[in-house]
Formats: sequence, structure tokens, C-alpha cells
Amino acid sequence: MHGHDTLTNTATRRLAATLRHRVALPMGVIAVVIFAAGAARAQDTPQTIVFVGNSFTYGAYSPVWKYRAQSVTDLNGGGYGGVPALFKLFTQESGLDYTVSLETSPSKTFQWHWDNRQAVLDRAWDHVVMQGYSTLDPQKPGDPASTIEYTRRLAAMFVARNPKVEISLTATWSRPDLTYLPTGHWYGQPIAHMALDIRHGYDLAAQTSPAIDRVHPVGQAFTCAITGGIAVANPYEGVPFGKVDLWTWDHYHASAQGYYLEALVIFADVTGKDPRTLGAGETAANELGIASADAARLQSVAHDAVTDPACGKGT
Repeated sequence: MHGHDTLTNTATRRLAATLRHRVALPMGVIAVVIFAAGAARAQDTPQTIVFVGNSFTYGAYSPVWKYRAQSVTDLNGGGYGGVPALFKLFTQESGLDYTVSLETSPSKTFQWHWDNRQAVLDRAWDHVVMQGYSTLDPQKPGDPASTIEYTRRLAAMFVARNPKVEISLTATWSRPDLTYLPTGHWYGQPIAHMALDIRHGYDLAAQTSPAIDRVHPVGQAFTCAITGGIAVANPYEGVPFGKVDLWTWDHYHASAQGYYLEALVIFADVTGKDPRTLGAGETAANELGIASADAARLQSVAHDAVTDPACGKGT
């Protein structure tokens, strides 16, 4: 578990685990090796990262969609900024150097990226962040079988290019349209339930490759914001004063605040930085019209979601 100010880099965590399990060294020696590895990594810049996903990654139906698109490379030529552009800005504000790319297309699964985008994705990356369809399977909501299979294939492709690549998966949020409407697959269940089902599917997918370092608990962060009294649970009933709506008008995609929270969680997980260090005056929040108080609260939620396994487990 990460500590208050000791969110560590994923490569360093992996090195620590390797040393503990495979090398008979005193803990003091291990600490020196880990510190040296971290220092060497900090000098090895820029780090390359690619975001593979769909509208939940490029920020559809919100100001995040084309936000700072010039700061990232859209491999599909759509001119999108999205969550990758937020991630890029957060790294700059934190003194980090990342070259950020995205390969996204609306309503797509991992199978679609495998079938149609290998030519642009099959290269050496330092980091890969993958996000699939919001229900795991468009035809069979909640079924992780296809996600598992194509996570395995994509991970193998990335590892073949760079055996040290760090791959992560983004477990997305519960959808109010599928929870509060009678036609929804999760109708009648608590708003947290869909996010937990999606997370379970990604956890199973993560087991397919040792290169998959972690699953970003974005859906659980949404639930944490709700249980913490920061965000509204059911936007169909309106948004009370003092709370934020994490979803946009379709109660499906995220709002600017929702995508902001997503980017904060990924930023914390990938870089090991505490998102609260960005502060209430963070640039993206200001440019997107997110109140400074809300920015600070969402940064705290992202921290809690990444550091506390119990965060987001219920309503």
C-alpha cells in the first residue's frame, strides 16, 4: 500500500518485489539498490506512454475532449486531447517528462484495437494504459472473457517490443443509465455494483501477463467521491448544492470533473506521485472551469482510491 507521501514508481515496486523474492540481500542493501534505480530512472527521460481506449479515455461530451490536444500525439489523427492531455499536464506540473500518445476510437473493445490498430501500436513503449468497453462486452454486459483474451494478446505484443514495459488497465465507472433506468443491466443495484463488476473483470485480465502492473481503480474513485459526499449518486434526481456530477448529460460518459478524477487516478498510479500535491490552483481545473475547492477534493479522492483498497467497495 502507498503511504501518505510515498507513492512509489511502478518499476521501483516491481524491482523491490523481485529483490525480496529472488535475491538473498539484507534490507539495507535492497533499499540502496532501489534508490539507485529510482535515481537512474529519473534521469532516463522522457518516458513514453500510450493510452489505448475509447470515448472514456478521450473525454467525449465534455470540455476534456479536445483539451490541449497539441500537447499529445493522437495516433489515429482525431485531434483528441482527453485524459492523456490531462495526464501530460499533471506530469509537467510535477516536474516529470513524459511523451504522451493516444490510440482511441469510440465504443471500441480491446479486440477492435487488436484487429485494427496493431500497425500503430506495435512499438516499444515504456508505459501502456489500456481501457476497454464500459460494460466489458457490448453484447454480454459484465462478461470479461473477451477482455481477458485480448488483454493477453495486446500485452504479449507490447512485451515483445519492450520486455520492461509497464502495462496497466483502467477499470471504469458505474453508469447511471444502466443502474437507475429499468432497461439497464445493473438496474436496481447500488451504484457501486457495476464498478465492482468491471473491476473484477479487469483484475482477471491483469492475471494474464506479469507485465500488467496494476488496475487503475477509476470506477471505485467515482464511488469514493459519492460515499464521501462530494459527488451525487443519482444524477437523474438532480445535483444538490455543494456536490458535483461526475457524469455528463447522457448519464453515461463522464463530465469534466469525472474525467479529471480519472486522470488523477492514472497519474498517481503511473508516476507514483501524490495527486494532492497538484493543489487547488491546478491549471487544468482552472482552464476547464472546475472550482478550486472541487479540484482539491477530487485530488484527495484520487489519493484515497489509489492508497486504500477499501475505498469504493460500497455505497
